[in-house]
Amino acid sequence: MQSKKICLITTGHISSNPRLIKEATSLSNAGFEVHIVFTQYVEHLVIEDLKILSSHSNWTYDQLLWTPINMLLRFKTAVFQRIARSIYPVIRFRELIINRNYAWQLKAARKVKADLYIAHNLGALPVAVNAAKKNQVKCGFDAEDFHRNEVSGDPNSFDVRLKKHIEDKYLKEIDYFTAASPLISKAYKDLYPDLNPILINNVFEIKHQPRLNANINSKLKLFWFSQTIGKGRGLEDVFQAINLIKNPLIELHLLGNLSIDDQEYFNNLAHFDIQYHQPISGNEIFDLAATFDIGLALERNTPLNRDICLTNKIFTYLMSGLAIISSNTQAQQKFMEENPNIGKIYPIGNVNALADIIVDYFNDRTLLNHYKKNAFHLAKSKYNWEMEQEKFLAIIKTVI
Repeated sequence: MQSKKICLITTGHISSNPRLIKEATSLSNAGFEVHIVFTQYVEHLVIEDLKILSSHSNWTYDQLLWTPINMLLRFKTAVFQRIARSIYPVIRFRELIINRNYAWQLKAARKVKADLYIAHNLGALPVAVNAAKKNQVKCGFDAEDFHRNEVSGDPNSFDVRLKKHIEDKYLKEIDYFTAASPLISKAYKDLYPDLNPILINNVFEIKHQPRLNANINSKLKLFWFSQTIGKGRGLEDVFQAINLIKNPLIELHLLGNLSIDDQEYFNNLAHFDIQYHQPISGNEIFDLAATFDIGLALERNTPLNRDICLTNKIFTYLMSGLAIISSNTQAQQKFMEENPNIGKIYPIGNVNALADIIVDYFNDRTLLNHYKKNAFHLAKSKYNWEMEQEKFLAIIKTVI
């Protein structure tokens, strides 16, 4: 009997979409054929994409190279997208506005003749739905974010109206729906009562878990990471807190892409030396993170998506055996209360409270190591992909 083929779609790089890679790997291991449709537009990520594809030679794929070396294509799609935006109120070009490579991706997806199409971001949703309709098969959607409020909470803003239109039009057409946090699931269920959101946490494979490193030296090392080190991400809180403490044995380590202007901004804000780290390949982060003591989850609570999302930071810190300092967004507070004794919470913007928590960790290494150990074992026993994938595969087998 021929195995079923599943097509996963993203508007960006596969290397910047760990959820897609985890799903594709699980599907392939479960005996499904995997095909991926994706777009490449950042030159250094093209190399990371190739590393992933070379380690999964049984996957097939269509990729659109949209880096600066393909300037003509970039120019043409940008022109089409600007035209679509200008006539948005008159003609329905929303699919092109939210995904400038919509036409190419739809053509590629239709040709695959898959048994199931899975969209991994909102721009990919129209592609998956329309390809599934064309081939008379089923489709699903993975909501890593609460998309309509990713950028703004103003219902009259262009971004909110655009994303609301896409969600209203296409979510009623899907055959299953997964979400990356309990509160994102609830938000979509409140909007669309007929949806049945299933939680798939942003967790990682336990095989990547490094050795637990207890803190046995005088330094206290804090760690934060993202694709981009930028303003308005909560880092200002920790800079001000460390400035208040004035302890040279407390280090702050940041990992991600950093512009010259932002580095100058942060260096001026901090009255201490910041340790910057260049981006690394996805699974390398656990070994690096394990060399630190505290993972910083500094999410803001606006727009709404930031308040209700549960990012991969917390799960990276758990996997790496770090104690956690978390801001009190709705999602993070809920998670920390459900999983006590792995870290502490501070009110967003309250730098004195944050400073007190850091000092407590510095002065009480027994507590610090207790939290680190608890986090490490929580990842091993509960929050890992080996366990989470069972929910995902059960969905797929039910749908097709």
